[in-house]
Amino acid sequence: MIALQRWWKRGVLAFLGLAIASSVLSLNGPPRLMAAPQPQTLRVATRLIPPFVMEEGGKLTGFSIELWQKIADQMGVRSTLTPYPTLPKMFAAVEQQNADLAIAAISITAEREQKFDFSYPIFASGLKIMVRNPNRSGFVPNLLRDLLSPALLQIIGLALAMIVIAAHLIWLFERRHPHSSISEKYFPGIFEAAWWAASTLATQAEEMPRGALGRVMAIFWMFISVLFVAYFTATVTAGMTVQNLQGDIKSVEDLKGRAVATTANSTAAAFLQGRQLQVLEVDKIEAAYAALANKQVDAVLFDAPVLMYYAARDGQGKVQLVGETVRDENYGILLPINSPYRKEINRALLKLKEDGTSEALHDKWFNPER
Repeated sequence: MIALQRWWKRGVLAFLGLAIASSVLSLNGPPRLMAAPQPQTLRVATRLIPPFVMEEGGKLTGFSIELWQKIADQMGVRSTLTPYPTLPKMFAAVEQQNADLAIAAISITAEREQKFDFSYPIFASGLKIMVRNPNRSGFVPNLLRDLLSPALLQIIGLALAMIVIAAHLIWLFERRHPHSSISEKYFPGIFEAAWWAASTLATQAEEMPRGALGRVMAIFWMFISVLFVAYFTATVTAGMTVQNLQGDIKSVEDLKGRAVATTANSTAAAFLQGRQLQVLEVDKIEAAYAALANKQVDAVLFDAPVLMYYAARDGQGKVQLVGETVRDENYGILLPINSPYRKEINRALLKLKEDGTSEALHDKWFNPER
């Protein structure tokens, strides 16, 4: 009897359990499979700056864009790319948390490190000077520039000094000779002696001095004239060749007193301002190219790889790069301070470097013939 009661209680409990389960299923519907987690989507700010970021066929491409795509694949995340027109607006998007990071051609600086974090460097860069191709300036401007070059003016000054010295010696030696063509009086005798010295220097002298000392002086002066003409020809030829190839701006020191264009809030602008040089700051580097072409400025100072890319393509034959690369710097990915993505991005960058992906991208965009 006791066993029967126990069995009956267990049956009642089982029945109640089934009833409760049935009620729950009727309310929630049939059981569903768990959905696979979706990849996280990161908001990426950027700006157009060839060859790092460009727009082709309505899509963004370039070294930085392709590198970020490789990084995102390593991290297992999706991303949305939003171009901003200027550096300040791109930085503001990250600072105001409208973007999770920014990638383009962003130099790592101590000043920027105060407001942002950076990834490991993604590209080694520096600043370069770009000027107009002097051969496109026209014949007359080029001729005037060559004739008024400091090197040529110094040589002409040296020639005049030599003529004055030779003229005084010839006048002293010849003024008392009875058959000399040079007057004994200082005026006009010194002018006659100067004309003879200049004619001899140009290998066009018609008369020789009459006295012994005068003739010795004449032989010596002729020898000096031959050497001077050879030196003059070599120096002027070399100087004009360099002028035609490089113009009169060859280094940062030559930018003093010249108008130089670059983009606002860039490391190039800070570099020029630190040296108290005349700077035309523009929003986009294309505006600096236009200012150089329109002769509003004498040079452009900006990131070397960007200028090299332009000079080899749209600016070919119109511009040239001069001088050494100054202020070596590195590009990095810009992130908010204490960003949770910094370690993951750095880990991805290291892996891409180790497997050769970073080098392959660099060669694709900057060493296509390699």
